[in-house]
Amino acid sequence: QVQLVESGGELVQTGDSLRLSCAASGGTFSRYSMAWFRQAPGKERTFLAVITANGAMTDYTTSVKGRFTISRDNAKNTVYLQMNNLKPEDTAVYYCASRNYPWSLAQAQASYDYWGQGTQVTVSS
Repeated sequence: QVQLVESGGELVQTGDSLRLSCAASGGTFSRYSMAWFRQAPGKERTFLAVITANGAMTDYTTSVKGRFTISRDNAKNTVYLQMNNLKPEDTAVYYCASRNYPWSLAQAQASYDYWGQGTQVTVSS
């Protein structure tokens, strides 16, 4: 059983930067691909970014390319999402997820085995 705990969400202003963290426990973190998703109010949860187990490959949804960066520190069992130039439309609950497949760049939610509880990011205009 893998536990994922997100942190770092807060209220920020348009143009600000924020780094989210997701700490994993209960499994072998270095074997999992990791992803970030978000769910805006009244909308479905959507894919943002994914990173392979060794951090060598990443992929992003088009809307965040160039603004968001996913990274990981396997020594700390933590995956990060650096978010720059935040916009009000980035307001959402942000979730991390893990998949027990090291080379996955999957974007589908159904591909992921474990999820965190989410952290709220609110961007004021």
